[in-house]
Amino acid sequence: MRFNLTFAVFSFLMYLALTAGRGSIVLWSPIEIGVGIVIAILIGLISSSLPRHPSMKALNPIRWLKFGVYLILFFIQMAKSNIDVAIRVITGHVNPGIVKVPSKQKTQTGLVLLANSITLTPGTLTIDTDKDYNLYIHWIDVKKKHPDVEDVADGLPKLVRWIME
Repeated sequence: MRFNLTFAVFSFLMYLALTAGRGSIVLWSPIEIGVGIVIAILIGLISSSLPRHPSMKALNPIRWLKFGVYLILFFIQMAKSNIDVAIRVITGHVNPGIVKVPSKQKTQTGLVLLANSITLTPGTLTIDTDKDYNLYIHWIDVKKKHPDVEDVADGLPKLVRWIME
Protein backbone atom coordinates (compact mmCIF):
# COMPACT_ATOMS: atom_id res chain seq x y z
CA MET A 1 0.00 0.00 0.00
CA ARG A 2 1.35 3.42 -0.99
CA PHE A 3 1.27 6.54 1.13
CA ASN A 4 0.61 10.03 -0.24
CA LEU A 5 2.86 12.31 1.81
CA THR A 6 1.72 15.51 0.08
CA PHE A 7 -1.91 15.02 1.04
CA ALA A 8 -0.95 13.93 4.56
CA VAL A 9 1.19 16.98 5.25
CA PHE A 10 -1.34 19.35 3.68
CA SER A 11 -4.23 17.85 5.69
CA PHE A 12 -2.19 18.00 8.92
CA LEU A 13 -1.36 21.68 8.33
CA MET A 14 -5.00 22.46 7.54
CA TYR A 15 -6.08 20.63 10.71
CA LEU A 16 -3.60 22.65 12.77
CA ALA A 17 -4.81 25.90 11.20
CA LEU A 18 -8.44 25.07 11.96
CA THR A 19 -7.86 23.94 15.57
CA ALA A 20 -5.36 26.57 16.71
CA GLY A 21 -5.90 28.53 19.85
CA ARG A 22 -6.40 26.65 23.12
CA GLY A 23 -3.49 24.32 23.63
CA SER A 24 -0.58 23.99 25.99
CA ILE A 25 1.96 23.27 23.21
CA VAL A 26 2.19 26.61 21.42
CA LEU A 27 -1.43 26.76 20.19
CA TRP A 28 -2.51 23.09 20.42
CA SER A 29 -2.97 20.46 23.09
CA PRO A 30 -1.16 17.10 22.83
CA ILE A 31 -4.48 15.37 22.10
CA GLU A 32 -5.20 17.75 19.21
CA ILE A 33 -1.77 17.12 17.70
CA GLY A 34 -2.23 13.35 18.06
CA VAL A 35 -5.66 13.43 16.44
CA GLY A 36 -4.26 15.60 13.64
CA ILE A 37 -1.47 13.08 12.98
CA VAL A 38 -3.96 10.19 12.87
CA ILE A 39 -6.26 12.08 10.50
CA ALA A 40 -3.30 13.04 8.29
CA ILE A 41 -2.13 9.41 8.09
CA LEU A 42 -5.62 8.25 7.18
CA ILE A 43 -5.97 10.88 4.49
CA GLY A 44 -2.51 10.01 3.14
CA LEU A 45 -3.48 6.33 2.91
CA ILE A 46 -6.91 6.97 1.39
CA SER A 47 -5.64 9.50 -1.16
CA SER A 48 -2.94 7.12 -2.41
CA SER A 49 -5.66 4.91 -3.90
CA LEU A 50 -7.25 7.78 -5.87
CA PRO A 51 -6.72 7.77 -9.64
CA ARG A 52 -4.02 10.17 -10.85
CA HIS A 53 -5.21 13.12 -12.86
CA PRO A 54 -2.86 15.38 -14.87
CA SER A 55 -3.86 18.34 -12.67
CA MET A 56 -2.39 16.52 -9.65
CA LYS A 57 1.09 17.58 -10.81
CA ALA A 58 0.41 20.93 -9.15
CA LEU A 59 0.56 19.26 -5.72
CA ASN A 60 4.15 18.13 -6.19
CA PRO A 61 6.30 19.77 -3.46
CA ILE A 62 9.28 20.03 -5.85
CA ARG A 63 7.11 22.09 -8.19
CA TRP A 64 6.26 24.44 -5.29
CA LEU A 65 9.98 24.88 -4.52
CA LYS A 66 10.63 25.63 -8.19
CA PHE A 67 7.80 28.18 -8.12
CA GLY A 68 9.39 29.83 -5.07
CA VAL A 69 12.66 30.21 -7.00
CA TYR A 70 10.65 31.57 -9.93
CA LEU A 71 9.02 34.21 -7.73
CA ILE A 72 12.37 35.42 -6.41
CA LEU A 73 13.81 35.70 -9.91
CA PHE A 74 10.59 37.30 -11.19
CA PHE A 75 10.76 40.03 -8.53
CA ILE A 76 14.38 40.72 -9.48
CA GLN A 77 13.30 41.00 -13.14
CA MET A 78 10.44 43.29 -12.12
CA ALA A 79 12.82 45.59 -10.21
CA LYS A 80 15.14 45.83 -13.23
CA SER A 81 12.17 46.63 -15.47
CA ASN A 82 10.95 49.33 -13.08
CA ILE A 83 14.32 51.04 -13.30
CA ASP A 84 14.40 50.68 -17.10
CA VAL A 85 10.90 52.16 -17.50
CA ALA A 86 11.71 55.04 -15.13
CA ILE A 87 14.82 55.90 -17.16
CA ARG A 88 12.81 55.72 -20.40
CA VAL A 89 10.12 58.02 -18.98
CA ILE A 90 12.70 60.56 -17.84
CA THR A 91 14.75 60.50 -21.04
CA GLY A 92 11.87 59.99 -23.48
CA HIS A 93 13.60 57.10 -25.28
CA VAL A 94 10.63 54.89 -26.06
CA ASN A 95 9.82 52.88 -29.14
CA PRO A 96 6.40 51.35 -28.36
CA GLY A 97 4.70 48.75 -30.48
CA ILE A 98 2.78 45.51 -30.57
CA VAL A 99 4.78 42.41 -31.41
CA LYS A 100 3.89 38.77 -32.04
CA VAL A 101 6.11 36.50 -29.98
CA PRO A 102 6.21 32.68 -30.02
CA SER A 103 6.00 31.64 -26.36
CA LYS A 104 7.65 28.19 -26.71
CA GLN A 105 5.36 26.88 -23.94
CA LYS A 106 3.88 23.39 -24.19
CA THR A 107 1.03 23.73 -21.70
CA GLN A 108 -1.80 26.20 -21.30
CA THR A 109 -0.87 26.70 -17.64
CA GLY A 110 2.66 27.64 -18.67
CA LEU A 111 1.29 30.04 -21.28
CA VAL A 112 -0.96 31.72 -18.71
CA LEU A 113 1.85 32.02 -16.15
CA LEU A 114 4.17 33.52 -18.76
CA ALA A 115 1.52 35.92 -20.11
CA ASN A 116 0.66 37.12 -16.61
CA SER A 117 4.33 37.52 -15.70
CA ILE A 118 4.92 39.60 -18.82
CA THR A 119 1.87 41.75 -18.02
CA LEU A 120 3.04 42.31 -14.44
CA THR A 121 6.48 43.41 -15.65
CA PRO A 122 6.59 47.19 -16.26
CA GLY A 123 6.88 48.19 -19.91
CA THR A 124 5.03 45.17 -21.30
CA LEU A 125 1.42 44.12 -21.61
CA THR A 126 0.14 40.83 -22.99
CA ILE A 127 -2.79 41.67 -25.22
CA ASP A 128 -3.76 38.30 -26.69
CA THR A 129 -2.71 34.72 -27.38
CA ASP A 130 -3.56 32.40 -30.24
CA LYS A 131 -4.07 28.66 -30.69
CA ASP A 132 -0.37 28.20 -31.56
CA TYR A 133 0.65 29.63 -28.16
CA ASN A 134 1.92 32.90 -29.63
CA LEU A 135 1.69 36.01 -27.48
CA TYR A 136 0.76 39.46 -28.74
CA ILE A 137 2.56 41.93 -26.50
CA HIS A 138 2.57 45.71 -26.29
CA TRP A 139 6.19 46.53 -25.56
CA ILE A 140 7.65 49.89 -24.60
CA ASP A 141 10.95 49.29 -26.41
CA VAL A 142 10.54 47.36 -29.66
CA LYS A 143 14.05 46.64 -30.94
CA LYS A 144 13.22 44.01 -33.59
CA LYS A 145 10.25 43.49 -35.85
CA HIS A 146 10.06 39.78 -34.92
CA PRO A 147 11.55 39.45 -31.43
CA ASP A 148 12.07 36.20 -29.57
CA VAL A 149 10.25 35.67 -26.29
CA GLU A 150 13.59 35.95 -24.45
CA ASP A 151 14.05 39.46 -25.89
CA VAL A 152 10.80 40.59 -24.28
CA ALA A 153 10.78 38.58 -21.05
CA ASP A 154 14.53 38.07 -20.39
CA GLY A 155 14.74 34.59 -18.87
CA LEU A 156 11.16 34.17 -17.64
CA PRO A 157 10.07 31.72 -20.38
CA LYS A 158 12.85 29.27 -19.49
CA LEU A 159 11.86 29.45 -15.83
CA VAL A 160 8.20 28.84 -16.65
CA ARG A 161 9.10 25.78 -18.75
CA TRP A 162 11.35 24.57 -15.89
CA ILE A 163 8.37 24.68 -13.51
CA MET A 164 5.65 23.40 -15.83
CA GLU A 165 7.41 20.52 -17.54
